Parts: sequence; C-alpha cells; structure tokens
Amino acid sequence: MRQHQAEQSDTDGLAPEAAVRRCALTRQPRPKDDLIRFVLGPEGEIVPDLKEKLPGRGVWITAAHDTVAQAAKRNVFARALKAPAKVAPELSAQVDRLLAEAALQAFALANKAGEVVFGNAKVEEAIVKGRVMALVHAQEAAADGCRKLDGKLHAAVDSPLPALRALGADELGLASGRTNVIHAALIRGGAAAKSLAAALRLERYRNGSAAFASHDGLDTDQE
Repeated sequence: MRQHQAEQSDTDGLAPEAAVRRCALTRQPRPKDDLIRFVLGPEGEIVPDLKEKLPGRGVWITAAHDTVAQAAKRNVFARALKAPAKVAPELSAQVDRLLAEAALQAFALANKAGEVVFGNAKVEEAIVKGRVMALVHAQEAAADGCRKLDGKLHAAVDSPLPALRALGADELGLASGRTNVIHAALIRGGAAAKSLAAALRLERYRNGSAAFASHDGLDTDQE
C-alpha cells in the first residue's frame, strides 16, 4: 500500500496509466521516457533512478543536462520532496555517465543477440537488404565516411532513420569485444530497439533543453 501511494505521488495528480510525469523544474507534463526520476538516498542525497525502481517518492526532471543542472542550482529537489536534500555539484555529469553506461550495456546486448554489424562493407550490405534500424558512428569517425553511409541509408529507405554518434570508438570496442569500431549498424530486432532507445536518450540528454525551451517558456537565467 505504501509503495502504491508513493508511485501515485510521482504523477503529481496525473493518472499513472497515462505514463506521464511533470517536470519539477519546468512544471511541464511529459511522457515518462522524456524525464529522469530522482529519489532521496539513505544519507539524504539525491540519487538518479534511471531504472525507476528505487523506493520512495520520486522527483521527475526533464532528461536534459542543463535542466538537471538548473534543478540542482535552484533547490528544486528539496522543495519537491519537502525535505532537506544533498545535491552533488556534478549531478548532471553523473547522470551523463549513467546514461552512457546504459547505452553501452544495451549496445553490448544487441551485439550478443547478433543485431549489430560492423565495418563499411557489412553496413552497406545491411542497408541494401533493408535490415538497418540505425547507423552507429564513433565520435572519432571522419565526417566524409559518415556522410557516405548516411547518404546510402537515406537513399534506401522511405523515411529517415537515425545515425547515432554518442559513443567513442574505444567505448564501442569494449562493448562489442572488437578493436577500432568506427562504423556499425543496428539490425532490426528487440535488443537493437532497446539499444537505439538508450542511445537516443543519451544524445537527447547531451543536446540539452533547447528542443523543449519554446514549449516550456523556461528562462534559465531567472528564478
């Protein structure tokens, strides 16, 4: 009963079945996947809860690095929880690391499931066969190489598909057990879909709140 009540409080008056939460900073309701849940830890510290499984009342913040930073700066967590809350100065960077770890883990699982191909030749073959869900370029990948593969994909499909650039070659290599991973592609499948979602969430977080600003009317310079 207690847990049910806590989860209801997270919705801030919105129906749980709607999978919508309200950002404690902007006060805008959003799909839950567009926000990050934070809870109060055992030592009174604010803890990111990316998997949304930690006990206690949650504070939901739009999943953008600058929004998280502003929430920390403006004492939003303590006000939302109506309790003292210790917020680490590097909270937005901590969330970035956790999102990157989640993206790499999801990529590794997609690779283990056989839903990733590597190298220009195999990526191009997958494009021709219509199997590609998204391209993956390492951060170090040359612009010309990315442009060529992106062009081939766009020419082969009716609607645009994402090209991800959130992770570095070393990170992709560690996740896949390979060396010098510069270009790859996610092949249609359940594990690949989860990998794509995790990578897109990381990219949106790093891109910041610009996409939300006009809708929110949030002035980040004012209290």
